[in-house]
Amino acid sequence: MNEQGLLEYSQGVIDLPEVVYMNGSLVPYNQALVSVEDRGFTFADGVYEVIRCYGGSPFRMTEHLERLQKSAKAIRLDLPFPFETISSAVQETLAANSLEKADAAVYIQVTRGPAPRAHALPVDPRPTLYIITRPEKGPRPELRKTGVKAITTEDLRWHMCHIKSTGLLLNSLAKQKALESGCYEAIFVREGIVTEGTSSNLFVVKDRTLWTHPEGNHILSGVTRSAVLEIAAEKGIPVKAEKFTLADLHQAEEVFITGTITEVMPVVEIDGRLIGTGKPGEVTQIMGRSFARLYTT
Repeated sequence: MNEQGLLEYSQGVIDLPEVVYMNGSLVPYNQALVSVEDRGFTFADGVYEVIRCYGGSPFRMTEHLERLQKSAKAIRLDLPFPFETISSAVQETLAANSLEKADAAVYIQVTRGPAPRAHALPVDPRPTLYIITRPEKGPRPELRKTGVKAITTEDLRWHMCHIKSTGLLLNSLAKQKALESGCYEAIFVREGIVTEGTSSNLFVVKDRTLWTHPEGNHILSGVTRSAVLEIAAEKGIPVKAEKFTLADLHQAEEVFITGTITEVMPVVEIDGRLIGTGKPGEVTQIMGRSFARLYTT
């Protein structure tokens, strides 16, 4: 595995948090237990969010919680706590792990909770909600200067990708395929149409116009993606939220991916083919600088 692959792989080798938030209480990490019959474990019956914190301040937390609620509603699950309680719990968990002034990532997961294993939904569910916080600096800054490599892979996932579901096995397998190919990300292609990355949204640039797959059930519309669209509007950069093909992707002048941890990342090579000049393009750099100002000002 090359250095780029190790970058992603190493994210799994990190210190454990001291405290997590579990169903209304802060508890030591090794005492945060979940039933063996929790439906998140038996059916991947749950949803999640990842929120980036800069200097201890969660970035666009309201938008993330709104998406969490939207995902939960799509699987007929009511959040067990109101937004205000979850927001306070995030801050409490950050403080309990000495991250109240640090760059960090917040992971929130809600499942339908414990129930005897049966395909039918339980009549009276007892949802499980937990929050984990960890230090997070994001990808190495030099990668934004050089850009990263990606591969494409067939999109075999289900038809409800707009739900931020915990059922991410196919995403994980595609990500592993990218790492073993010495690449940063794998980009899904469904019946010839480019959709998104395993953990990112995708933009291509052609004639100084941004192209991105339209919102719908084949992509997860990211909070960072929305921020980039706002920046494009402010900068007067045209946007086409339209489907495009693998050939369009390979022939793009610029390509970049977006995500909560990834932020704005240039992609300079896909499937062994250089994108544009093989260096981060002008529009991508504008987006990256403008996005950074959203959390540094």
